[in-house]
Amino acid sequence: MFKKILIANRGEIALRVIRTCREMGIKSVAVYSTADKDSLHVKFADEAVCIGGPKGADSYLKITNIMAAAEITNADAIHPGYGFLAENATFAKICEDTGIKFIGPTAEMINKMGDKVTAKETMIAAGVACIPGSDGLLSSVSNAKKVADKIGYPVILKATAGGGGKGMRIVKKEEDIEAAWDSARQESAAAFGNDGMYMEKFLVEPRHIEIQVAGDHRGNACHLSERDCSVQRRHQKLLEECPSPFVDDKLRKKMGEAAVKAAKAIKYEGMGTIEFLVDKFRNFYFMEMNTRIQVEHPVTEEVMQFDLIAEQIKIANGEKILGNGYLPEGIFAMECRINAENVTKNFAPNPGKITAFHTPKGFGVRVDTHAYAGYVVPPYYDSMIAKVICKGKNREEVIARMERALEEFVVEGIQTTIPLHLALLKNDEFKSGSYDTGIMERFDYKTIKV
Repeated sequence: MFKKILIANRGEIALRVIRTCREMGIKSVAVYSTADKDSLHVKFADEAVCIGGPKGADSYLKITNIMAAAEITNADAIHPGYGFLAENATFAKICEDTGIKFIGPTAEMINKMGDKVTAKETMIAAGVACIPGSDGLLSSVSNAKKVADKIGYPVILKATAGGGGKGMRIVKKEEDIEAAWDSARQESAAAFGNDGMYMEKFLVEPRHIEIQVAGDHRGNACHLSERDCSVQRRHQKLLEECPSPFVDDKLRKKMGEAAVKAAKAIKYEGMGTIEFLVDKFRNFYFMEMNTRIQVEHPVTEEVMQFDLIAEQIKIANGEKILGNGYLPEGIFAMECRINAENVTKNFAPNPGKITAFHTPKGFGVRVDTHAYAGYVVPPYYDSMIAKVICKGKNREEVIARMERALEEFVVEGIQTTIPLHLALLKNDEFKSGSYDTGIMERFDYKTIKV
């Protein structure tokens, strides 16, 4: 087993990995920017190395600095967390070339599935259903119009290197396609350094369902059931739950088999998710693969009673996967992402000093966070400061427990999305379980009191 793992990330995911390392008897190394010197992941790691200035480009995205930190601390493995370099094939290849184990898939696997167009071509070859759309990248706006005419409006333009909703535009009629094309390409180029675009049929009233998969170097692959990620704003997930209130046993079996088929098609190693869009008739289509651990992985952990980070580390160490697709009866879980944002001001980021911080506790409640009273939320990174995960014997119990937990969660000094989640839990559409990815467009969150 690895003796020392460097976590090439920050915040709650870095702290999450550190905790599993401690339980497994593995030393941990935290890296941090100058803006994160007071973060809990820095305090709780066995060693910590400053890798640069506050901006991500000067620290958490600086491969040379991270590799130097690994070298001076004699780390024999690197866990990338999620975001930053987690799906960077160049980073994975450099780790491989320098003899440091990248806890994740190989560079080749990341390349195959990280680029949306290549991933779609791979899945079609493997016989996994994909959403109708362009054959590869679009060459021009006129090409985009021809494809849209062929598959029918509405369509969605997507950045091939995209993620987090950037470089996406829904187009409902031909006269809007040119403006959407220009703005999506500009946004994609600015965010990813790549303005390549492709097109898909936009599904009406879809659910966003992802299947957690795992694979080992022996060619084994399995899934650990689904997560419903349909509560989103601008393609950014806000709340996730397992099992999905929409997925029945028959659909779960079909989607699970398709996800395993997809993972085996590229001989996938590590933890990942196969993302599907499911229409209201329960037809499902491959959307993309995330070749990393997900923000919402604790939902699966609570339901499956399985440490996914420990499994990641064991797989990277050459061990056989232990997971399976069996969904235990009587265990439901839900996660709310708590962001430092002002809901009434169009979710504007609200960094600053937290003057009071009390996390909820009690039966069936878990909080993953790196924040505390006196912590200053920096303006340079993603605004998420905590994840509240609740579990119970049925969905109704989980909703009630989450409502109690959020009411107990005290954060003063900054605005957060807690009021939004409390309002959402009372929303009739959400409570019924019959919501889709458009729920936030129908939800009047601007009247919420913060």
